[in-house]
Amino acid sequence: MTNLLLLSIFGNNITGRIPGTFKELQKLQYLNLGNNGLQGSFIEEFCEMKSLGELYLENNKLSGVLPTCLGNMTSLRILNIGSNDLNSKIPSSLWSLKDILLVNLFSNALIGDLPPEVGNLRQIVVLDLSRNHISRNIPTTISSLQNLQTLSLAHNKLNGSIPSSLSEMVSLVSLDLSQNMLDGVIPKSLESLLYLQNINFSYNRLQGEIPDGGHFKNFTAQSFMHNDALCGDPRLIVPPCDKQVKKWSMEKKLILKCILPIVVSVVLIVACIILLKHNKGKKNETTLERGFSTLGAPRRISYYEIVQATNGFNESNFLGRGGFGSVYQGKLLDGEMIAVKVIDLQSEAKSKSFDAECNAMRNLRHRNLVKIISCCSNLDFKSLVMEFMSNGSVDKWLYSNNYCLSFLQRLNIMIDVASALEYLHRGSSIPVVHCDLKPSNVLLDENMVAHVSDFGIAKLMDEGQSQTHTQTLATIGYLAPEYGSRGIVSVKGDVYSYGIMLMEIFTRRKPTDDMFVAELSLKTWISESLPNSIMEVMDSNLVQLTGDQIDDISTHMSSIFSLALSCCENSPEARINMADVIASLMKIKALVLGANRV
Repeated sequence: MTNLLLLSIFGNNITGRIPGTFKELQKLQYLNLGNNGLQGSFIEEFCEMKSLGELYLENNKLSGVLPTCLGNMTSLRILNIGSNDLNSKIPSSLWSLKDILLVNLFSNALIGDLPPEVGNLRQIVVLDLSRNHISRNIPTTISSLQNLQTLSLAHNKLNGSIPSSLSEMVSLVSLDLSQNMLDGVIPKSLESLLYLQNINFSYNRLQGEIPDGGHFKNFTAQSFMHNDALCGDPRLIVPPCDKQVKKWSMEKKLILKCILPIVVSVVLIVACIILLKHNKGKKNETTLERGFSTLGAPRRISYYEIVQATNGFNESNFLGRGGFGSVYQGKLLDGEMIAVKVIDLQSEAKSKSFDAECNAMRNLRHRNLVKIISCCSNLDFKSLVMEFMSNGSVDKWLYSNNYCLSFLQRLNIMIDVASALEYLHRGSSIPVVHCDLKPSNVLLDENMVAHVSDFGIAKLMDEGQSQTHTQTLATIGYLAPEYGSRGIVSVKGDVYSYGIMLMEIFTRRKPTDDMFVAELSLKTWISESLPNSIMEVMDSNLVQLTGDQIDDISTHMSSIFSLALSCCENSPEARINMADVIASLMKIKALVLGANRV
């Protein structure tokens, strides 16, 4: 098949070795052998395929070495060999591929160090070398990667300090250096990174003050936990940093020793008088205070404060109603805007939903998850206090006549949602399955950053558990086949729902739209449109908005819809994982931004 341009055998049960006859496919541009059971080595014959631009071999059983001939694959733009058993050094020739956009070698057993030549990859957007055995220092030359948006070196054996030159990587969005042996301080220069959204420095040997400027104001304790001696803002669950203490003279110390006991005695007497008076007036007020759980955060918000913030749950503060109850907008005394989710306690199921959401969100912290500030719970009142999302739900923006999302906005939203799911599935201590992903459960903040919300039917996977069963039914149209028919819940079910949402975002058609009857569904409608009828399924608003650029956008839409269909395979095992979804969408985004710059 010497004229073949694209070959995908992704997600089957193919075993054995990769045949060397692939080298005869000199015109092949795209090869996907991922998610199979292939064994043996990375064959050197791949290096002879001069036109190959994208090579996917992830989630197989490949072992042995990566060949030095990798440097000959000058047409290569995407290389994904994650989740295999490769155990060699990364060949130095790989760093000569100056035009490559994505390198993903995570979850192998690669050894050696990260050489200075990594700085040659001037066009790269995603570099993931996590979960290997890479050692020694992070080279300062990595700062030359001006287009890099995602860098993950987590779960390796890196030591030394974090180079301050990382602040020169102006496009950096996500930085993960967790689970290494890095020491020294976190460079304050990283505060200057304008696009930095996610960092993880946990499980290292870092010390000193955590920067508090730039986007560091938005990061949570989970980004810095389990280090030697970090200090800073108490919200990060670290001790405050010691300030320079002036030395006291002997005279001052003597005076202090004499005066301090007197001052303390006076303060105690005054405090006792105030408390006695206060407690008399407090007896009637205690009935307003409710039981409270802080979800691990040092924040207490009483029932009385919630009533004040929402003007007594006034109709003018009402935001909407769901199956769980009602949501109200509020404003605390310090000026902070909040959303209060009040649970309807007439139903035992809704009360259990509240408990499930508290349990699921207790230790979750991510930029793309709605932050739970506090919760208030008692026999006759239960509510969640959440950060306020000023731009409402994605569903509102998608279907209201007053709003219209651009192509890039829709792409960014779906990258945000994918990042949240990747964190839930693989980044948290216990995998969490959302179970009800859809546009109405994704909220937008003032900067149009997407946050996944509503964990009322979420499931926590116990250690070693890959799936569980449930009798709780999620939203029709978004749930995976195995969920709807047998109640099987797994992270792959979220992937399916994500694929449906990805189609919906770019078509503006709900999976339950009246047009989908008999054998026609959103999935089949999209599938039948590829590759020549993209314009017929795209949101008409998007077509008008993109105007002269529609030809370029339609090319990207074909890739997006193909990706969505990969998420919606009937077999859970055949579905793509969220890490690969993010990589694919980030590549599309890089191409779109590159075209706009031109």
